[in-house]
Amino acid sequence: MTKISRDEIKKRGFGRFFRSFGYSIEGLKYAYKYEQSMLVHVIATICVVAANFFFHVSGMEWLVTLLAIGMVLAAELINTAIEAVVDLVTLDIHPLAKIAKDCGSAATFVLAIMAAAMGVVVYVPYIMNLLGL
Repeated sequence: MTKISRDEIKKRGFGRFFRSFGYSIEGLKYAYKYEQSMLVHVIATICVVAANFFFHVSGMEWLVTLLAIGMVLAAELINTAIEAVVDLVTLDIHPLAKIAKDCGSAATFVLAIMAAAMGVVVYVPYIMNLLGL
């Protein structure tokens, strides 16, 4: 059996570069279709973008909320990848597999909590103003 080096597999070129976008889209579609948490994050994203338009937030506040959205979605995708690799290695309930999956999930959870805190900082003044407080 002939071995192919990683260097041969990872050749560069415009075709490979543009195909990589397709692979990224496939990953997004998979996570959206099969990961319940990704659906929750997408709904939260839609709500945040709508709130940004509704409250006419500043440019800096747009940046903060978009950064928070991107971090949470990226963490969810990384968590999905970790879970897939663990499942590839073993479907048995193994203590190390549990640690890997739980820590991946915890990373997304921590970022989601931080994003929510960022949302509180951004939106509370607007909500208080809307309520006349």
